[in-house]
Amino acid sequence: MTIVEILTQEFGMTENHTNNIIGLIDEGCTIPFISRYRKEMTGSASDETLRAFADRLTYLRNLTQRKEEVFRLISEQEKMTPEIEKALNDAKTMTEVEDIYRPFKPKRKTRASVAIARGLQPLADYIFNQKADKDLEEFAQTFINEEVPTTSDAINGAKDIIAEMISDNAEMRKQLRKLFGKHSKIASKLTDNENAFKYEVYKDFSEKVDVIPSHRILALNRGEKEDCLKVDIVMDENISLQFLKDMFIKKNGDYADIMQEVIADAYERLIEPSIAREIRNILTDDASEQAIKMFELNLRPLLMQPPLKGKTVLGFDPAYRTGCKLAVVDANGNLLDYGVIFPTPPQNHIEESKEKLKELINKYNIDVIAIGNGTASKESEIFVASLIKELDRPVTYAMVNEAGASVYSASKLGTEEFPDYDVTVRSATSIARRLQDPLAELIKIDTKSIGVGQYQHDMPQARLGQVLDGVVESCVNSVGVDLNTASYPLLSRISGLNMGIAKKIVDYRKEHGAFKTRSELLNVPKLGEKAYTQSAGFLRIVGADNILDNTAVHPESYDAAEKMLKILGYTDEDVKQNGVELLRKKAEHYGIEKLAQECGIGVPTCEDIIEELMKPGRDIRDSLPQPVLRSDVMDINDLQKNMVFDGVVRNVVDFGAFIDIGVHQDGLVHISEICDRYIKHPSEELTVGDQVKVKIKDVDVAKNKIALSMKLDKEF
Repeated sequence: MTIVEILTQEFGMTENHTNNIIGLIDEGCTIPFISRYRKEMTGSASDETLRAFADRLTYLRNLTQRKEEVFRLISEQEKMTPEIEKALNDAKTMTEVEDIYRPFKPKRKTRASVAIARGLQPLADYIFNQKADKDLEEFAQTFINEEVPTTSDAINGAKDIIAEMISDNAEMRKQLRKLFGKHSKIASKLTDNENAFKYEVYKDFSEKVDVIPSHRILALNRGEKEDCLKVDIVMDENISLQFLKDMFIKKNGDYADIMQEVIADAYERLIEPSIAREIRNILTDDASEQAIKMFELNLRPLLMQPPLKGKTVLGFDPAYRTGCKLAVVDANGNLLDYGVIFPTPPQNHIEESKEKLKELINKYNIDVIAIGNGTASKESEIFVASLIKELDRPVTYAMVNEAGASVYSASKLGTEEFPDYDVTVRSATSIARRLQDPLAELIKIDTKSIGVGQYQHDMPQARLGQVLDGVVESCVNSVGVDLNTASYPLLSRISGLNMGIAKKIVDYRKEHGAFKTRSELLNVPKLGEKAYTQSAGFLRIVGADNILDNTAVHPESYDAAEKMLKILGYTDEDVKQNGVELLRKKAEHYGIEKLAQECGIGVPTCEDIIEELMKPGRDIRDSLPQPVLRSDVMDINDLQKNMVFDGVVRNVVDFGAFIDIGVHQDGLVHISEICDRYIKHPSEELTVGDQVKVKIKDVDVAKNKIALSMKLDKEF
């Protein structure tokens, strides 16, 4: 099958759509642009589908390239046969291709290569064919020379060659990997490392490789990496040996005793260690991909948290010895004031700290305090909750994930944004801004530092970065950005733009003032027609004369949008005044297909334009649950079984979800306590940011652990 045929079948598309998508990707179009503005060409394929398509396309192209390389390398050795060529053409994975190439791959010096160099290949072939048409001892004697002094040496050398022939057999490796996948176990034991106690749960542990969950694979890998665990793949050798005998010992053939001996040697010395390593690699790759997928699923709702608009926020970066850093940020994210207080140990200047904080709250009419959830956050939360009770005006607080804030504050970007302030002020400012607009602030840091996954530092970093960058790109473009206020890091995430062009846009804005139209982007140096086409639809101009400039309608469809309004009896002014609430009903009454045809566009584009005209300038995040704002705090000591709380999902992992219920320590809802039906993964029911009701199942104050349940009718 061709690449187009494979993709068409795997993604359930028409061949025409498959060819269109490949063409658009090869032209350099971004996934957000293809997903949003080329729906007619793709069959309205989603962003997620297109990213999976692009990944698969890359894999298949690399596979084809490797097949061609292997074909050339084997042909250069003059060993290509029709059977090998067919096997290469039929290979569906890189592993299968490498198995085919394995016998022809240049090897370091081995027992088999030494025997081959001594001329023993014909003797090996004779034994391997298992047809005794001559006396073995007499035949072996013909190979005696200075390097092979006896017939025993000749036969042993031949055995080494046969062992490697068996080990390199592509079909054997393919089938044996399946057997290992079905019957083998992964096992671990503690080492004598002083830190091994951390992995006590994996003492004398074993589990079948076909059922072990990915998070346990990653835990075992980390324990092994830290020299706390010894991990092995354990396989019943009787199953493997029987399979090898059935495959390589001919019925009614000769030399069965020699072949059994060779198979046992090949399995112990060559095959089992190699296949075990491959199984470990497969398990690790699959577990890593699952963990990356989990990070991706958690990151999207975190980035898409609704902004807290129109609020003056005080960023509160907790600490002990060095004091808690403060930063006051206005509703537009501008830094107004900063300072430091010492309400936490060892200073405990509580009253003095309250006075300073009250002064800032009254001076700037602060609405919300954003507290970082790192070191000393519990003491800081108790302090802030106590302070709020003493105020004459309503003030709330929210706990903010501060992961990566210190990375940002010390980064080149942080220095560029706040050249006159030290890292502590930048960090507190970042915490405040994360509450105001999570997306705009979080894109400034390395997404791998956000910490909403599991074992992310153990992942293949290039692959993790690629996937997470895709999530950020998808989120930024689905929301859109204000062309006249967005920072260059935010602009750089827009389809078709990069950091260099984003800086040019900001420089142009500073020199010429606010953009009045999207088309003015074409005046920006180095921003050509192609970049304009890719980016324009995702850039908004609030208050633009042309209302379409503040929507996701692409400039290439402006004429169609104007024609649509005219056909349905509306004007641009009606759109500006939000006076087109009956637009969809009128369009449906007129006929969507007829309307699209008369406007010269496809039905999907027509549907999108209708949605945009009905809600110009909307932020899709506004429909999501708002951040949880608190005014009081509880302690883990206050918790009792069967108490019910409102909580917020902070992280989703393979075995459950961590829920913030306002007691500083997140509680765990195990996958078995999420719902009454069977689910394979917690992500089927929960995403980061979900607001849920939970019941206290158990509390371990000594270990600072809270077990929760979402089965509210269950008593504990």
